[in-house]
Order: sequence, then structure tokens, then C-alpha cells
Amino acid sequence: MDDHQVVREGLRFVLEQEPDIEVIGEAADGRAALQAIRDLTPDVILLDMMMPVLDGSGVLNMLRHAESSPAVVVLTSYPGEDAAIATVRAGALSYLPKSSAIDRVIGAVRAAAAGGSVLEPGVTAALVSQLRELEGAGPLGRLSARERDVLAELSRGRSNREIARALLLGEQTVKSYVSSILTKLDLKDRTQAAIFGLQQGVVPLGEALRSDE
Repeated sequence: MDDHQVVREGLRFVLEQEPDIEVIGEAADGRAALQAIRDLTPDVILLDMMMPVLDGSGVLNMLRHAESSPAVVVLTSYPGEDAAIATVRAGALSYLPKSSAIDRVIGAVRAAAAGGSVLEPGVTAALVSQLRELEGAGPLGRLSARERDVLAELSRGRSNREIARALLLGEQTVKSYVSSILTKLDLKDRTQAAIFGLQQGVVPLGEALRSDE
């Protein structure tokens, strides 16, 4: 899936030379890519992040919410560790610059078909580092910094309106954060979230008790 016809034709030609790889379709923009994926149900897709109508990030986001989706190998003109990590977190198995040797691209396609990944060494190291940080942070590591702020306010017993005022947020935004917190921590309601926050020490227990006075 790439908006440059020459790139698509070149990849198609090379991949079709491999006896175990069959190219069943292509698309020039993200929306057309999603339609092709629905119609053709490929096992693996090669995805460019810079496409018209809907970019690669948008395609990955839509695929995350699909009942079933192909393995994704990203080929990009803009390599970088931060972008690669965000893309892998969004669901891609491999992230390669377009300057990669064709054997590496073919290897990534085969790996993706088997559920494996091909990443640049720096990206792999950065992902491992982030994983270790999350493990060290415990359950709170699943939350963004802003979600932890909202959790702290929940632990103080504050309403959505009070949280919005304290954190200078819209009330609807607070509701979205609360919903995200419950989902990420597998909690049923805001009361459980408040108790969890106290257990994790996001606010001192004495401070939470004083807020109820």
C-alpha cells in the first residue's frame, strides 16, 4: 500500500519472484487500502505511512478495531526510533526504511506471515527499554501522565466537574480519561479506581481523607 506507483510496481515485481509469496492487490491511498484489505483478506500487507486520503497511522488505527486483520510490515521514507515505536505499538509487526535491502523486506514479509517481527537494532533496543520501564512502574505504567493526574483526583473523591476545574480540562475530556483508566486497569467503576489509586499511593491517604471533610 503506497501512493507511488513506481514503488508499488517494483515491490510487486520482486515479491512475485518468490515462490512462497503471492501478491493479490495494491492500493494508492489509505482508504483504498482498507477496502482492498476487506475485499481480498491478505495475510500480510506492506504499508507506507505517508499516503493521501488516510495515512498509514489511520490505517493501523482502523485495523486495530477490526475483528480480523492482516500482519503489517511498514515501509517508510522517514525512519526514526520514536516513529517506529509508535507504529509497532499501533499494531505493526515490522518497521523498515524504504532504503532497506530487498532481501530484508522479503524476510520481513515471511516473518510477518509467521507472526514474527523485523526491526532495526536501535528500535528493538528502545522497545525493550520501554518495556522494562513499564514493568518497573507496575500497573500505573499503563497510564499516561495525564491519566495518572486524573486518577489522583479520583482518589481525592472529586467529581468530573471538580477534576475538570482542578486540571483545566473540559468535563467531557475528563470523562474520556476516566473511561480509559477503567479500561486500562480493568476496573468496574470510579470507586474502584479511587481505591486503586490510594493503594498505589498516587495521593497520601491523609490527603484523600481531608478532601472528604
